Amino acid sequence: MSQESETTARPGAATGDGWRDLFGPAARGPMAVLGGGVALYAINVYLTTSLLPSAVAEIGGMELYAWAMTVFLIASVITSMLVSRILSGHGPRRSYWIALGLFGAGSLVAAVAPTMPVLLVGRGLQGLGGGLLAGLAFAVIRTVLPERLWRRAFGLLSAMWGVGNLVGPVLGGLFAQFGAWRGAFVLLVISTLGIALLVRRAMPDQHPAGQASAPAAVPVLSLVLLTLATTAVSVASINEQPVIRIALIAVAVILVAGFVIAERAGSVQVLPARTFRRGSVLIWFYLSIAALAIGSTIETFLPLFGQRIGGLSPLGAGLLGASLSWGWSLASILSSGVSRPAATRVVRLVGPALVAIGLAGYTALQLTDPGPVLIGLWFVALIVAGTGIGMSFVQWMPAVMASSTDPAEAQQAAAGVNTVQLISNAFGSALAGLLVGLGGPGIIGSAQVLGYGYAVVGVLALVVAARALRIRTSGK
Repeated sequence: MSQESETTARPGAATGDGWRDLFGPAARGPMAVLGGGVALYAINVYLTTSLLPSAVAEIGGMELYAWAMTVFLIASVITSMLVSRILSGHGPRRSYWIALGLFGAGSLVAAVAPTMPVLLVGRGLQGLGGGLLAGLAFAVIRTVLPERLWRRAFGLLSAMWGVGNLVGPVLGGLFAQFGAWRGAFVLLVISTLGIALLVRRAMPDQHPAGQASAPAAVPVLSLVLLTLATTAVSVASINEQPVIRIALIAVAVILVAGFVIAERAGSVQVLPARTFRRGSVLIWFYLSIAALAIGSTIETFLPLFGQRIGGLSPLGAGLLGASLSWGWSLASILSSGVSRPAATRVVRLVGPALVAIGLAGYTALQLTDPGPVLIGLWFVALIVAGTGIGMSFVQWMPAVMASSTDPAEAQQAAAGVNTVQLISNAFGSALAGLLVGLGGPGIIGSAQVLGYGYAVVGVLALVVAARALRIRTSGK
């Protein structure tokens, strides 16, 4: 098995690897498409959450409210597993047009939806396109950018999630406030068309010589098992009965175990064939990403705690929820320039440690009637936790992509990052809901069980990262 490359440039490549190079004439167009696709996905997630109450008030369907996010997530996971196959069969340019076409069509359907079932159809189409957009951003980097710019590019793409967490709620709130929730989806359609126009000039029609590969067969069994697991855990996240929620999570874990068995025994896989082989370092890379992604889902309940415990206004509570993303985005950009082997190893270990420290500190400050100083420290602690996620995440992604010298396998490995992240987000959301329920009925008890529980996730991320680095260093 080939080991992770710690080089930052191919022989003969230009030596420039700074932000000026990433936004230079050669890389500017591809980065606009890659970053724009991820931003569309992220903004849509948070924008829709803000708009749904207004949409339901107009078209009805309160009983289907929670399914608006569930359908989107399930559809995203399905197409995230097909990224490498669509890319191999259609090339970067047409693959992006397929993704943008699905996302734009879904946004248009949502904009004109007369009933909630029709809105769910639109959300499903958005999810199909969104899963491709997020996955293509990882998989296409190898084709359109030199290796020396990978870390910078991943830093910018990671920061787009923070942009989504900031822009999405603001846009959604504004459109909802003026009773024009449909206009928000129209804005998504217009943005999608704008990116589609850039694709023709920024994306190659086919892979460069030496990177093309024949489309692989679809791993049907793996796809079905992981889709069912996502469905089970997504339903668990919206169910209020702890017993049912635990049962569904258990079913999801069993299905994921079945997925691993199918991946090891099958002739075609979602992830690279060597992922689950004994001694593989790639599985530890993915587990590190999974732990960080799970830790990020605590932000779902931060606005609730901010209002109920701190007495914050909806705007203040929303800013509290976004503070994790502030740290994530800033750290992603700043740490993307770290490339020396010794420094990257330190970052990969310090990151999860900061997650554990930040979340534990935030949780320790969950007290009755907190004053302005205490609330200010909430923001600081959450920014520290977000910083840990961002600085570590941006280093693991290029490690996954550089784990193979075979272009097709490297593309598959990179596309797998998005699948792992989406699945982990689903599990994390369900776990967060379960911990909040276990800590109740008091709101402070819920905040403490969730916060300390996710601090433990940070510790587990540290253990996994140490194991990954130990295997890579030992040359297994």
